[in-house]
Amino acid sequence: MSVAPKLREVFVEALDLDGDVDVENLKYRDIEAWDSVGHMALVAAIEDEFDVEFDTDQVIDMSSFKVAVDMVTELQAKND
Repeated sequence: MSVAPKLREVFVEALDLDGDVDVENLKYRDIEAWDSVGHMALVAAIEDEFDVEFDTDQVIDMSSFKVAVDMVTELQAKND
């Protein structure tokens, strides 16, 4: 199963997004909820959901939903 659908759910829950938000094209600070505090909550939720751990550079570089998908996919491949 692709990472994107489950990650979309994590974004919606962690950032408390409405159903009409275009999550797939969302970028950091595009919306008020994805500020620095929201970012840390999102990172924690992703780590919990996918059983991965981001390093500091990855946390800083997670600038969009698409980047997050790539990061989670890469981390899961390393864990397999």
